[in-house]
Amino acid sequence: MAGIPHDHYEPKSNGEKWLHSRLPIVGLLYDTLMIPTPKNLNWMWIWGIVLTFCLALQIITGVVLVMHYTPHVDYAFASIEHIMRNVNGGHFIRYLHMNGASLFFFAVYLHIFRGLYYGSYKAPREITWIIGMLIYLLMMGTAFMGYVLPWGQMSFWGATVITGLFGAIPFIGDALQTWLLGGPAVDNATLNRFFSLHYLLPFVIAALVALHIWAFHTTGNNNPTGVDVRRGSKAEAEKDTVPFWPYFVIKDLFALAVILVVFFAIVGFMPNYLGHPDNYIEANALVTPAHIVPEWYFLPFYAILRAFTGDVWVVMFASWITGGIIDAKFFGVLAMFGAIAVMALAPWLDTSRVRSGRYRPMFKWWFWLLVIDFVVLMWLGAMPAEEPYATFSLIASAYWFFYFLVILPLLGVIEKPDAQPETIEDDFKAHYGKAETPAE
Repeated sequence: MAGIPHDHYEPKSNGEKWLHSRLPIVGLLYDTLMIPTPKNLNWMWIWGIVLTFCLALQIITGVVLVMHYTPHVDYAFASIEHIMRNVNGGHFIRYLHMNGASLFFFAVYLHIFRGLYYGSYKAPREITWIIGMLIYLLMMGTAFMGYVLPWGQMSFWGATVITGLFGAIPFIGDALQTWLLGGPAVDNATLNRFFSLHYLLPFVIAALVALHIWAFHTTGNNNPTGVDVRRGSKAEAEKDTVPFWPYFVIKDLFALAVILVVFFAIVGFMPNYLGHPDNYIEANALVTPAHIVPEWYFLPFYAILRAFTGDVWVVMFASWITGGIIDAKFFGVLAMFGAIAVMALAPWLDTSRVRSGRYRPMFKWWFWLLVIDFVVLMWLGAMPAEEPYATFSLIASAYWFFYFLVILPLLGVIEKPDAQPETIEDDFKAHYGKAETPAE
């Protein structure tokens, strides 16, 4: 698909020409900042800059923290206390890193659900969506391994529970779990492995983010209408777009400033609100916490993992049809990762020809029910694995899969969408100004 017509960087001075012919970095930055952007983007398009800020914050604070951290089971907990008590500004840097992870996931969930609502996964942006889901998976892995590093009670037992899931994989589970742990149980080898990967993966994420940005700059940004920018000529494209700089850069920076006010208020006044008090107790393999829970951003998928017990009919059927190979534990693992996989497959599961949910009346109801379902799953993940929470978790988990595997394909067949604007300019005028009156 041809790109949106716009002015590209042209070096003027001899120095600029020399640099541009050898390393066109200035031209790349210019084309990135001046890329024509649909002028009807709403406030749900601000999360990209928040996520970029979070990634930079996590890398910078993480590099500082590892200067004082000791990845050894005998010293890890004490090194965290050393950072908190003795390092200049150490407590602030650690609280930035801890709560920065929460802001990262808060922003990424809003970013994902915005994409699901406005159809940002539809052609030609399928690759952009898949790259985004890979980033999300790496974020989850990085955050999980980072949660183990303080070597508190919840760190140790969380690692024990989650790595134990790999042991449920038929035939290769035990070997895979031993390889992952570096031994028969969570110990020093595990901590070293997780520390190494926790330090490495953010740079892999940064590379994928650059690829993600390049991908949507190639296809162009989606927008609330789902209507493509006119590509016939530069004049037509200019009616639908404005340059990213200064219009959306200033808008994004303003939104980021507002969000950071709230973020720094949490860091300054309630930094441990989202944490667990048991993680301020040093890891002890002989004392199991009364209730093991992961960080809040893992809770929806933790609820799905626990929902499919051995007395659920679909689990019993899967076990019978496979001769016992798929048991309740393995089925829960498949369901947890399957819940992410069905999101990644949304470009192919959604059969509607209309991109934006704004013009799909039936879709809106099911989508907002999905959002509520996600929040309910988050709450259920923090509850004990007992009734009535177990039944609620099963119902909420079933709806998650029902939405992607049944509702999305079916809506494309039975739904009658509302009329869409012909151009982005028409939508912009309808919201922010009067449409031009045709000459008589």
